[in-house]
Formats: sequence, C-alpha cells, structure tokens
Amino acid sequence: MSSNTARHSAIQAITTYKPDAAPLNFADTRPTDIFGSNVFNDRVMRERLPKDVYKSLHKTIAFGERMDPSIADTVAAVMKDWAIEKGATHFTHVFYPLTGQTAEKHDSFLMPDGTGGVIAEFSGSMLIRGEPDASSFPSGGLRSTFEARGYTAWDVTSPAYIMENPNGTFLCIPTMFLSWTGVALDKKTPLLRSGQALNREAQRVLALFNIHTDLPVISYAGLEQEYFLIDHNFNFARPDLQIAGRSLFGARPAKGQEFSDQYFGVIPQRVLSCMMEVERELYKLGVPVRTRHNEAAPSQYEIAPLYEPSNLAVDHNHIIMATLRNVAKRYGLKCLLHEKPFSGINGSGKHVNYSIGNAELGTLFDPGETPHANAKFLVFCAAMIRAVHKFGGLLRATVASAGNDHRLGAHEAPPAIMSIFLGDQLTEVFEAFRAGRIGDAANGKSGRVMNVGVDTLPPLPTDPGDRNRTSPVAFTGNRFEFRAVGSSQSAAGSITALNAMMADSLGFAADWLEREITSGTAFNAAVESFISHVIEEHSAVIFNGDGYSEVWHNEARRRGLPDLRNTPEALPELTRPEVIALYEGQGVLNRAELKARQDIYLEQYCKTVRTEANLAIRMARTIIFPAGMRYQGELAGTAAQLQAIGKDYKTMTLDEVTAHLRGLQTATARLEDVLADVDQLGESLDAAQRYCEEVLPLMKEVRHYADLLETRVADDLWALPNYQEILFGK
Repeated sequence: MSSNTARHSAIQAITTYKPDAAPLNFADTRPTDIFGSNVFNDRVMRERLPKDVYKSLHKTIAFGERMDPSIADTVAAVMKDWAIEKGATHFTHVFYPLTGQTAEKHDSFLMPDGTGGVIAEFSGSMLIRGEPDASSFPSGGLRSTFEARGYTAWDVTSPAYIMENPNGTFLCIPTMFLSWTGVALDKKTPLLRSGQALNREAQRVLALFNIHTDLPVISYAGLEQEYFLIDHNFNFARPDLQIAGRSLFGARPAKGQEFSDQYFGVIPQRVLSCMMEVERELYKLGVPVRTRHNEAAPSQYEIAPLYEPSNLAVDHNHIIMATLRNVAKRYGLKCLLHEKPFSGINGSGKHVNYSIGNAELGTLFDPGETPHANAKFLVFCAAMIRAVHKFGGLLRATVASAGNDHRLGAHEAPPAIMSIFLGDQLTEVFEAFRAGRIGDAANGKSGRVMNVGVDTLPPLPTDPGDRNRTSPVAFTGNRFEFRAVGSSQSAAGSITALNAMMADSLGFAADWLEREITSGTAFNAAVESFISHVIEEHSAVIFNGDGYSEVWHNEARRRGLPDLRNTPEALPELTRPEVIALYEGQGVLNRAELKARQDIYLEQYCKTVRTEANLAIRMARTIIFPAGMRYQGELAGTAAQLQAIGKDYKTMTLDEVTAHLRGLQTATARLEDVLADVDQLGESLDAAQRYCEEVLPLMKEVRHYADLLETRVADDLWALPNYQEILFGK
C-alpha cells in the first residue's frame, strides 16, 4: 500500500499549476510612477504640512534636533487624513521585539462621537506613543511577567507608510519599544543610540581635520537578502519545512549545485513573476530594490536594495522579508528564510555593506583623491581595524543563532573567526607604517595609486583588489562588507555593534590625536603615530588569504583571535566586561540590558533545538520508520516466495534495510532519552551547551540512518518529497 499520497499530490499540483494572480501591467503603472506612493515621506510632508511645522520636523529628521512636541497634533492630523485618503481604517506602531520578528497591534481611527456616530481620531500623543501589551514578549528578566505595559515611541527618522491588503489598508508607524522605565525591549532603540554615539565621536575626529558638517555622521547599510522559493505544496507535505523552516531529513540528490549552473542563471517564469510583484509592492513603500538574481544553490535567490541610512535599511529589510513571504503565497510558493533549509547546498545569508558618512561628506571609508582625504581615510580605516580586533567576539555574538550555526564556518559563508580583508595593496600601506618605512609604500605591488603628498604619507590604492568571499569583514573599495549575518536575522544587532565599536575606536583616535597635538606634535606626525600604533597592536586581525583553510584556523589561534564555533560559545561575549564597558560607555545598552539579551538568545537557541529534536523523533517514528518497515516486509515476502520455489535469493538489500532500521530505532531512542535529560535544565547556558554537544549530534545520527533508508526504500513507499522534487520542481 502506497503511503506517499501527500507527496504525489504535491507533485500533481505543480504540474497543473495555474497562477491565481493577474499579470501585472507595468505599462499602466510604471515603477517611477508608484515609487514611494504609500510613504509619508519628505515630499508628502512638504506638500501637506504647514510650512513652520514642516521646517521644525525636517530639522529633527535631517539634523537630529530634539522634536518640538507642540507640532505633534498637527503632524498626526495630516498623517491621518493622508492615510484615510489611501483607504486606511487602522494604524499600528511597528516595532522589533527581541523575538527577532516584526510586531504590530492595530487600532482603529474610529471613535464614538457620543451621538450614535463615529469620528476619525488620531492625536499627537497617539502618534508619538503607543501602549501594547508587553507581558508576552521576552524581556530576559528586565521586567516581571505581571507588568503588562510596554511603550512604543515614534522613530521620526523612518517614515510612516501604508500597507495594503486585499480588504483594505492600514497606517504603519516605525517605533522603538521600551518599558515604562525606559529599558530597551527591542532592536531599534540600541541601534538609534549607537548612531548617536557614532556621530559624537566621528565629529571629534573630523574637527581635528578641520572638517565641519551640519549634518550628523551616520552609518549606511546595503543589505543583500538571500532566500529560497519552493512550491508551497512541498512545504505542506514536509512537517520539518513547515515547523522548523528547514529539512531535518533528506538524502542528497544526484545533482546539486556542483555544475555552478544556478548562479545568475535564467530565473524560472513563476519565480520571476513573483519577484516582479515583490518589487512592485516594495516600490510603493519606497524600498529602493535594485538587484534580483539566482543564487548558487537551486531554488535560491537574492534581492538587494540600494545603500540607505542603516536605520532605514533595517526597517526596509524587515519589510522585504514580510513582502517576500506574503507575495510568494499568491504564486503558490513558500519563501524560506532559514539559514540552512537544505543540507549539502549553500545556505542563505544577509550581507551587510557598511559605511559611515553623510550627504555632505560622502563615505568616510572612501580613500578620495586628495592628500587630506587620504589621511582622513587612513584614520577611519585604522579605527575599523582596531574595532574588529578588539570586539570581534561581540561581532560574532550578534550573528549567533541555531539556524546560522549550520551555515557559518562551512565553505559557503565566512568562518566564525572575525578577520578583516584589506587587499594586498592597502595592507602593504598599513604595514609600511608599522615597519617605519612609510615613504616606501608606493614602491610595492603595482596598481593604480593616488598621490597623497602630505609629508611622508604614502599613495593609496584606489582599488584594494579582488573581493575575498571567505572573509567576514572585507574592504570593498569604499565600504566594509560584513558577510556573517543570517538570512532570517535582523541586521540591527550587528549594525548596532559596528556603530558602537567604531564610536569607541574613533573616540580613541580623537583622544590620541588631541594628546599628540597638545604635546607639540605636528598633525601629520600625530596621524602617522596613531596609525602605526593601531597596526602594531591590532594587525593580527588582518588576513587576505583563504578563510576556509585549516592553515588560517591554526594561524588565527596563534594570533589569539577567538574561534567561537557555535551559539553557546558566542553568546557569553555579550556580557564580557569589555563589551559591557563599550556599550555603557557609548550609551547604547547597560549591563542589565545586555544580560537580558544573552538570556533571551540562549532561550531561543534551546527552544529551537528542542523543537527540531522533538520533530525529528516524531517524523522518524511515524513517517520514516513505517516506510522502511513496509519495504522490509515486501523484501522479506519476496525472499520467502523465491525460497519456497527453490530459487536462490540474495538478501543484500533486505540486510541493508534491516540494519538501517535498527540504527534508526536505536539512534531515535537515544535522542529521546538525552533530550528528556537536557530538557530538565531549562534554557540556561549549560542547557544550550548540552543541546549543542549532545542533542544535535544525535539528531545528525538519526538523520544519517533516515537518509540511508531514503536511498534504499522503494520510491512508491517514501512519503516525504525528496530534495530533487523540492529544489528542481517549479
């Protein structure tokens, strides 16, 4: 009797698929016509707000000035009218709690008027502050469970927007999420705080170069989002994909990505239609998406927007992830954002292209073409080198999760060792400072250089060389690319860390230069001494070679760089004294807020592995083992029939299936016993370590026998859609 009804139904659904969504007409609604149409942006505010109100609000947004509370009611009234014109009936404060997800609570504009009717109401106080129930969100001990109040505070630097639904629209207001005592319960609040710290210290350094800017110095980010699209019927036929977001079982198909024929390949028609609608929705929301393409793995894709201020880039990335999920459903697809949905092929990341600067100065990581700009670049670049060396463990901790552990360190993502790639030419420039031969730097490797011409400062390369995809932090000409963020993660934590680390290093640079200048040292000499010091103390973090090689791992240990291979090893970095001092010193997070985050992320790790382990046990016993037993019975029956008529019968396959079933049964029982023992530890660090060191290896053992059975059991008896069907069926 066949047991693969769900699998066959999924395949049948694909072969007969017809799109439900009507084709988009780009001729009638061009992207340029709809871009930002659902955003309460600067153009809308300039047109609709009274001139004095607009000027006041613009100062807050553009220059970071404190908002005048007297304008709140006017802004709220105009925003309400604009939203209602677009069909909105409700508003919500959008925030990012420590679950890592997007949260929202919808409230109606309508209020009783006391005469049996209703009026549309939206006051300044409702705009600026919301009050969702916070008792169900994780706080890591920052608040008691009976304390239900949490507050959302309007982030004026990220514009409000309209989200569309087939049955209407609603107004979304980006906000911070705090307790009544002001404790950060989200990811946006520390990001904004770190931005303030970065501006403060960057302005100090710029002032020493006699550079003054009215605009705040901010961080910018370009977030490359990778994801998988599979037919949603396969998702429903696979409990592991449905619950865990990744396949807990699955033998490798005959073909994977070894032919390199997926990367930048022709996009399947249904997928391309989905991508186009995703882009259309994002254009309306002012998200400047530019790039779409096939990624390296089958059924894997990438979407990438243009560079934006990092706070806005993070908000837009959350919108991108939500839009990918929602639109995919219209095309019968399931968007998988897990870092490693399928074993044996590349997982998905979210590369963070990071720089600092503003509209007046451009990026401060750009070497420029003048001597003054070159010297400035060297100082800011040196600050980044120091930051990653001092706080590499913190940076690693910001990308720690159960999902990302399956990806980091493999030959598809950067290793867990935090290092910086500068390219040979730029490395040689910095090495010249350490060796005391600054004037000889120009005589190194060939390549285009720019003449600095300031005392002994060397020429600088305009191009650092080819990109190093094995480096977690790579200089790419005018920015650094941090490649370790997982595809499902918010980039806010990593950007917050980068901002805080840079603020600390720039503060160190300002202190150093001020001290040298005060003591009578010439400015250029002070710059040279600072750079020489940084390279002498922190060059261990610079590595331009193959980050995957065992040679590098051995060398990294010799250099004293931390190799935090998994989440239980990485998360304690959040509460190291140096990290606490960094975050408290920059006014980003205090000790209690950091400890809370460590506890929450440990809890999430434990619950994730526990859920996956329980699911693996259930699937092994109720789906995989019965299929193997049925095939074993068929083989045994055939053997008995042949023997009964005197025919010689080799039982090799029967022996293999029997051995694999026995192994599956034993491994599953061991997993269940160990899981029950570890469960008693709760969600502590000790529990996380045991989940990592004992539970995950046993899950791998269960999978080993299950995948062997998949390659032996008759296809008509196997209930789970296989990798070939999932990855290549569109």
